[in-house]
Amino acid sequence: MKVVVVSDGPFGERAYDTIKKEFECEYIVLDIPKPESIDDFTEFPNEQLEKIKSADILITYTLNPDITFDLVEQVYDNVGYVIVGAWKGKGLKNQLESFKNVICPDIMCELVENGNKIFDEFVSKFGKPKVEIKVENNIATKINVIRGSPCGGTDFVAKDLLGKNISDISTKAGLRIQHYPCRAGRIRLFSDEESGRYKAATFHHDAFEKALKKKSGE
Repeated sequence: MKVVVVSDGPFGERAYDTIKKEFECEYIVLDIPKPESIDDFTEFPNEQLEKIKSADILITYTLNPDITFDLVEQVYDNVGYVIVGAWKGKGLKNQLESFKNVICPDIMCELVENGNKIFDEFVSKFGKPKVEIKVENNIATKINVIRGSPCGGTDFVAKDLLGKNISDISTKAGLRIQHYPCRAGRIRLFSDEESGRYKAATFHHDAFEKALKKKSGE
């Protein structure tokens, strides 16, 4: 499994640092003009484009919608699956997802299996949080992250809550992900940033709640 993370600068490095722990991963910052000179843009550097086309999973964090669409249009047939981590507007989302192997999630920690073999292999490790908790005397003595957010937030929460009392650990998980800090909203270009942050908090709360219920049912 080869993952390529593509950015135009502001976002993507955290995902690269997290994903490379599980899969072969490359981080590419595109050599493209600044937004004010986008009309002068003609093509992506060939060397970078060939590296991108070699990906099983491509994750884009390019903020300019024209650049994002042009890139996806050029490479979607070559890569296994494309995850658009930054996009703006339902129109662009619909255009991008008209390609057979492209998904534009609201936030990266909502990804779940969809039946595509390559995508599901990636999502077995990264996407909607899933954890296992070992408990002794109402204390979380071990927290395994089975599937975590690509940004590394789930790992951050798990380490922070290790050794804590489980009585309110689910609520704390939802709060702590926002202290990572969670970039949901800014990276998605939401008009309502809090919507993405709320989703991320809910997903992490639910993951810890589910782990505790499973533990109590053993």
